[in-house]
Amino acid sequence: MNDVRIAAIVEHPLDLDAHLAAVDDPRLGAVTTFVGRVRDNDPDADTPVIGLEYSAHPDATVTLRRIAAEAEGGAGALVAVSHRIGQLAVGDAAVVIAVASAHRAEAFAVCREIIEAIKRDLPVWKRQHESDGTSSWKGIGG
Repeated sequence: MNDVRIAAIVEHPLDLDAHLAAVDDPRLGAVTTFVGRVRDNDPDADTPVIGLEYSAHPDATVTLRRIAAEAEGGAGALVAVSHRIGQLAVGDAAVVIAVASAHRAEAFAVCREIIEAIKRDLPVWKRQHESDGTSSWKGIGG
């Protein structure tokens, strides 16, 4: 069984339903999801955030697949994860994760490890745009 069903860096809007369909399996009774959305504020911003611009290293997809596989770690879970790049508006999904497993504890643990590893290790950078016209680059991760 291919435990990582989707690991993608894409420029189009993310589809939670497609991720759920990718991990659908009648043997698995627990499904967790995570959707990371662009918010209109940031503790470091002086004015409201109006959007983000994500860019990725050419190897980001390989890294995302590795992150998903390592987080799954033989737990018997199915994983679908995508990170969006390009211009995103407030409310747009930047990251979508769906994990299915036999039991909820594993599904939650795998999902959490994936998002934490994305923030830590995925070579994706974001430029935050504020309403006053300023922008700032944020470090590695989403």
